[in-house]
Amino acid sequence: MTGMQASTIKVWTWVHKWTSLVCTLFLLMLCITGLPLIFHDEIDNALNPDTWRPANPDGPYLTLDEILSVSLAERPGEVPIFMSFDIERPVVNVTTGPDENSPASQMHFASFDLTSGDIVPPADRGESVMEFILQLHTDMFLGLPGMLFLGAMGVVFVAAVISGVVLYAPFMRKLEFGTLRRNQSSRLKWLDYHNLFGIVTLAWVLVVGLTGVINTLERPIIDTWRAHELADLVTKNEDGTSITKRASLDIAVKEAVLLAPDMELQFVAFPGSRFSTSTHYAVFLHGNSPLTENIIVPVLVHAGTGVVAGLREMPWYTKALSLSRPLHFGDYGGFILKFVWFVLDIITIIVLLSGLYLWLTKAEAGRRSGVRRKTLSEVGQ
Repeated sequence: MTGMQASTIKVWTWVHKWTSLVCTLFLLMLCITGLPLIFHDEIDNALNPDTWRPANPDGPYLTLDEILSVSLAERPGEVPIFMSFDIERPVVNVTTGPDENSPASQMHFASFDLTSGDIVPPADRGESVMEFILQLHTDMFLGLPGMLFLGAMGVVFVAAVISGVVLYAPFMRKLEFGTLRRNQSSRLKWLDYHNLFGIVTLAWVLVVGLTGVINTLERPIIDTWRAHELADLVTKNEDGTSITKRASLDIAVKEAVLLAPDMELQFVAFPGSRFSTSTHYAVFLHGNSPLTENIIVPVLVHAGTGVVAGLREMPWYTKALSLSRPLHFGDYGGFILKFVWFVLDIITIIVLLSGLYLWLTKAEAGRRSGVRRKTLSEVGQ
């Protein structure tokens, strides 16, 4: 080994040591809270089963115009602001308010049965355990600063992984891949486990780590999309006119869906709301698969004529965010993929704990060696 090679390894060792120490406790928290989040839906449904059933399960659905009329009859004097759609149940949610620009505190949210028009009572879930775990995992109850801090820890973790890979080759130059020196000291045995599990899970750890970093930037990314792409679409179609009579909401939605047949309806922003113009329905569509369901495409439809005014694809940075969510939690491929994510998460916890153990035992050995040298020095005096 040349002096240059030795110095390079020394630098990478220093990087791996300190990046690992800085992020280990936070990564442990993320991995432990991530375990139940992989099965978020299954656990939440088991703890808080939904007892609501549609009035006419086999009957025809009401039109969106009929649901809108029912909702406005429940809130006389108010105007519609948003309409969203339940993915799993025949339920439509309508948000109304005194006017289109009402603050959130003045908005009224109600859910309606698509088979009858009856109001769907809100689920009596109380404080969900999974919501608590998700909040801890996402931002540690600190909001955006917490998200950005965890994102920084994710970047440090990626640096620790990369430096570990760089050190793996010189470490294994005299050992066969997968060697576990079980008959050696406990520290050497755990060092072998740490290296083996770390290199085996390398690709998965990098995917989950990088997608986690992207997820922590969700709010800045969405705000940027709203301020530029969505605002540009709205501005180009804002004509300042008013509408005396609205076209059918059903027809407007059907026209929007025709432009993106591989997508499904997510929600509608009514004219005058902050997601639309004063004269257009903004129909938001999303992907129809677990991997693409977070990819959103807004379509503007003139509320007076029902004519499509424009469609805007999401920019690359919002698509990256949308794809990072299912990749991070592994919830796009059914139970088998979730189980794989679960096992890999446990292995990563072992890697983190073994790394912490190796550092503590080395520090303790160094302390004992220092005490021994000091004692010998005193004896020599």
